[in-house]
Amino acid sequence: MSEAMLVRRVVVGPLQVNCFIAACRATRQAAVIDPGDDAERILQVLADDELDVCCLINTHGHFDHIGANRALKDATGADLLIHRADAGLYQTAEEHAELFGLTTTPSPEPDRLLDEGDIIEVGSLSFSVLHVPGHSPGGICLHSQNHLFVGDVLFAGSIGRTDLPGGDHQALIAGIRQKLFDLPDEILVHTGHGPDTTLGEEKKFNPFVGARELR
Repeated sequence: MSEAMLVRRVVVGPLQVNCFIAACRATRQAAVIDPGDDAERILQVLADDELDVCCLINTHGHFDHIGANRALKDATGADLLIHRADAGLYQTAEEHAELFGLTTTPSPEPDRLLDEGDIIEVGSLSFSVLHVPGHSPGGICLHSQNHLFVGDVLFAGSIGRTDLPGGDHQALIAGIRQKLFDLPDEILVHTGHGPDTTLGEEKKFNPFVGARELR
C-alpha cells in the first residue's frame, strides 16, 4: 500500500457493498467512496482514524451504493460527487431497491458532476476519473497512485452485470480493455463487491475480459 494513502474498507448493506475510505495520511483528509448503507459504521471508522471528509464519491448511482449519502452529507458537510450520466439514478433509487425487495434512503442532489479526465483532490492525493459505462451509463473508476477504485465495473474474476436499465455489455468490455487494462499490472483494484484484485491478475485470467478470453 502506498505510504501516502490510507485505505479502509467497510462492507455495508444487505448487498454487501464495499464502501472505501481513501485518505491522505499527511493531511488526514478523506474521500468516502460508495457509502451504500450503515452510515454510523462509516462515521465511526472516520472518527477512529481522525479523518476529515472532504468529499463523498459515488462510482455509480445504483441504490446499494448511495444509501448513506444523505446521512454522511448531513454529518460531514462534504460535497457529493457523481458522473453526470448517472445523476438521474438518484431519482429512481427507491424504485430500483423495491425490485430487490429492499429500501433505500433518497440521496441529496450532487454538488459536483464528474466527467472523464476530471481530477479530484483529497489532501495531497489526486484521483483521476475514468468513465467506464456499461454497468450503468455513468459508471466511473478512480485512479490514484497504485490504487484503482472500480465500483461495479470490474470484479475479481468477473465484471459488472449489464442487464439493468442503461446497461451495455459491449461498452463495458471495451471500457475495461481500453482504459483500465492500459494501466500497470501491479495496480491494486478495489472492487464494489468482493475481494481486491490486481490489474495483472484480471488481464491474464478474467474469463470475460482477460487474455484467455481473447484466445
